[in-house]
Amino acid sequence: MALRGAPVEITLIDRRNHHLFQPLLYQVATAALAPSEIAWPVRHLMRGRDDVTTLLGEVVGVDAAAKQVRLRDGELIPYDTLVVATGARHAYFGHDDWAPFAPGLKMLEDAVAVRGRILMAFEEAEREPDPAKRAALLTFVVIGAGPTGVELAGTIAEIAHKSLKGEFRRIDTTQARVVLVEAGDRVLPAFERKLSDYALRALERLGVEVELGRAVSACGPDGVTFGSTTLPAKVIIWAAGVQASPAAAWLGAAADKAGRVKLAPDLTIAGQPDVFVIGDTATLDAWEGRPVPGIAPAAKQQGKHVADTIRRRLAGDRTPRAFRYRHDGSLATIGKRAAVVDLGALQLTGWPAWWVWGLVHIYFLIGLRNRLAVALNWLWVYASGDRGARLITRVEDAL
Repeated sequence: MALRGAPVEITLIDRRNHHLFQPLLYQVATAALAPSEIAWPVRHLMRGRDDVTTLLGEVVGVDAAAKQVRLRDGELIPYDTLVVATGARHAYFGHDDWAPFAPGLKMLEDAVAVRGRILMAFEEAEREPDPAKRAALLTFVVIGAGPTGVELAGTIAEIAHKSLKGEFRRIDTTQARVVLVEAGDRVLPAFERKLSDYALRALERLGVEVELGRAVSACGPDGVTFGSTTLPAKVIIWAAGVQASPAAAWLGAAADKAGRVKLAPDLTIAGQPDVFVIGDTATLDAWEGRPVPGIAPAAKQQGKHVADTIRRRLAGDRTPRAFRYRHDGSLATIGKRAAVVDLGALQLTGWPAWWVWGLVHIYFLIGLRNRLAVALNWLWVYASGDRGARLITRVEDAL
């Protein structure tokens, strides 16, 4: 978008045909929003840009010497300047065998699958005569107490204790357990301590059981083990860590333990000035000496910086320009009436913070239709507790 009007030809490659607003992905997983309300076809977004060619394909390698990107089907795409923004995937800290039992949230497919697992658990519990098996079906475990984990745990508790209340005849959904497991000593560790403490109290008011300082040691089809506790549970959701895409291997670049490409200050790779790497697949100490956080505003700032650098180079100025991240604040919601907002000098909690959180996220959505749809859905959920996207659409989501 920031290169609009520049004398360039842009080839945009993605293995999916849509742009995703990932901060609201958990809202699809918890049946508050439909997938189409947080994702947009890339071709539609670029329909007025004759300078942009959109290709649906999966990148599997880069030949930096020949300046070509290789797709899975063997096609080679030439470039003068390459911008790699391939994101991250779930990281299970060496236990990839946990993935089938503890899915995470990175793509629309993940959200739809998790939504199916959550809703299917209640349906199977309604038919389960064995009390122990029924209890396992009604136990939901979220691993990781960052913003995604906190938001998931609070919303699942609201679904069980409020949205579904009275809809089943053989089970009492208010007896469902939601357990949030965190290896660290507090929830929302990136926030100020008082905001973390508030979030903990808000979760407990919703009925979430928070287990701090308890690292997960096993996940399987029958439950999860953390600390010295083994908890039978049929729905486990992973929100504990990420691993960068294989971009470092493609580019022959140095990487950190999470696979993120280590960058020069101008967001390029050492020795490859025509290759930029941005977003979750990159790491750089450009936030007052600290690493840039893996959040959407950081990626957007990096994208604008790269576009400005390309424009300057086209004008004949190839002087390296160091990227500096500007932190505008952090936000997280806990259910439909509580949130925490940290804007530096201004910190909010509770109902006012929830409205700020909602307005900020609506503002960053693309298109008036989506903003109105999300706003109306949230107002409906806020007023009635009803979640209109409670659909089980995949037979494989059976537990």
